[in-house]
Amino acid sequence: MKAELRGNSSSISLQNPSLYNTSQSSIPGALKECLGSLDGACIEKLLLHFASALENKDVTLAQQVMWVLNNVASSIGDPNQRLTSWFLKALISRAARVCPTTVSFDGQGVLQRRTMTVIELAGYVDLIPWHRFGFCASNSAIFMAIQGLPRVHILDFSITYCMQWPTLIDALAKRSEGPPSLRISVPSWRPPVPPLLNVSCEEVCQRLTKFAKFKDVPFEINVIEVSPLSPTDAGISQLGSSNHYDLLLSQLNPSTLKLRDDEALVINCQNWLRYLPDEVMGTTPHDTSCRDAFLDTIKDLSPCIVTVVDEDCDLGTSNLESRITTCFNYLWIPFDAFETFLPKNSPQRIEYEAV
Repeated sequence: MKAELRGNSSSISLQNPSLYNTSQSSIPGALKECLGSLDGACIEKLLLHFASALENKDVTLAQQVMWVLNNVASSIGDPNQRLTSWFLKALISRAARVCPTTVSFDGQGVLQRRTMTVIELAGYVDLIPWHRFGFCASNSAIFMAIQGLPRVHILDFSITYCMQWPTLIDALAKRSEGPPSLRISVPSWRPPVPPLLNVSCEEVCQRLTKFAKFKDVPFEINVIEVSPLSPTDAGISQLGSSNHYDLLLSQLNPSTLKLRDDEALVINCQNWLRYLPDEVMGTTPHDTSCRDAFLDTIKDLSPCIVTVVDEDCDLGTSNLESRITTCFNYLWIPFDAFETFLPKNSPQRIEYEAV
């Protein structure tokens, strides 16, 4: 049987033909009220019902809620419907693991992430509110902190491949006392999460160097070697690898970073801390999490300013229902932005939503 999300060109093959053969008369009253509803709160309740059913391995309730969600979700609807269609795919994938005899994939449900060109990435980060606002807020704080300083060294931890810096370089070029000598250091490894870029870190550095030269800003960019694996090669499965974090922490010292006494050190963290594990490593009272170790390490570098941009939400809680609630509200933001700025049937919007 092919169970297809309405309006979606891809379909998910399910082993059990009865999964979507749920009659409307068998749907509980609380779920019937959500049929055809576009209300975000109602959809969120449905997703929580589904999560609860999966946690309790209640196959009957899971089938019923899935049937309702399939009638609400649409990849060409409003932001709530489009986001629901992606959640439905993810939850069916989880159901295939929780109840393997009831639901199974034929492989078509595996999401293949597409890498972006530099131009596509620039358009993407400009549309995502937390990137756009984060860049503006951080750059403004950095610009004020380094006023009058002749040499600046920025240690950049971000997931957007230096997309933040052209705006700051442009602002520094217009500084009344003239631009400072600017040095940026970036780690060669980043958490392997979207967006993913189809060019190397070296090419990004070359492009940024050319832009700074065009703006007459003295500029140098260095790559901190952390791992030979690129984000694309590492794959999503490498996200929790402690080796990368240990290697990164070992490189964050004045000698490796080539810190200079005549430079003002700026540390910039853009959507980075959330991907550092916050589980305590070891069992002794002195053990700490990777996230705390990272923060302690950068504090010891004595920066003049540390900027941290991250959405105030916990996507890593162990409770599935809490994760769904948080994730739905978190991801609704870019889906709403795409609805506002891109045509409904825009191929670009469809690609961005798949990121």
